[in-house]
Amino acid sequence: MTEIPTLADLAFIPYVDENGQLPEQFQGKVGIYAIFDQSQTLKFIGFSRDVFLSLRQHLVRCLSECYWIKVQTFDRPNRTLLETIRTAWIEEDHLSIDNEAKWTEPIQVKSLMTDQERSTYESAIDEFTQGKALKNVARRIEAEIMAQLKARNVQTEIRFNPKLKEEGLLDLK
Repeated sequence: MTEIPTLADLAFIPYVDENGQLPEQFQGKVGIYAIFDQSQTLKFIGFSRDVFLSLRQHLVRCLSECYWIKVQTFDRPNRTLLETIRTAWIEEDHLSIDNEAKWTEPIQVKSLMTDQERSTYESAIDEFTQGKALKNVARRIEAEIMAQLKARNVQTEIRFNPKLKEEGLLDLK
C-alpha cells in the first residue's frame, strides 16, 4: 500500500505563477489536488487523469477561490487509492464540501441572467430564438470571466466550447 501523504506535508504552489501560467508540470499527470483561496483556506479536493486540465477548468468556474494548490501525483494510481487520500485530506482539514457542482459541472448561465436577458429568453417564440438568447448570455458571462482572468494576469490559453453556449453552458474546450 502506498503511503498516504498528508496535506500538511505538501508545499503550497501558486495557482498562477508570476508569468501568468498555471503549473504546467502537472500536464498529463494523474494525481490528487487541493485548492485553496487567497488566505490558504482549503476550498476543494479533487483527483484527475490530467491535473493541469482540471486546474484550468476549476479556475474558470471558481476564479475567486483558486490561489494556491497542493498536489500529489502518481505513476500508477488506482481510484481506490485516490478516494482514500481524498477522504483522509477532507478529514485532516475538516473540509465541508457544500457546493461540489460549482467546481465540477459546466457553468449554467440561466441562473446568471439579467432581468432583460430573462425577459428576452422567456419571450422567445421558438427553440432557435431561445438558443440564441442563451448564447448571448453565455458570451456575456464568458467575457466577464476572461476579464477577471486578465486582471489576474492569467496567460494560459483558455477557450470555451462554442457548441455548449446555445445550451446555456460554459465549459472549456
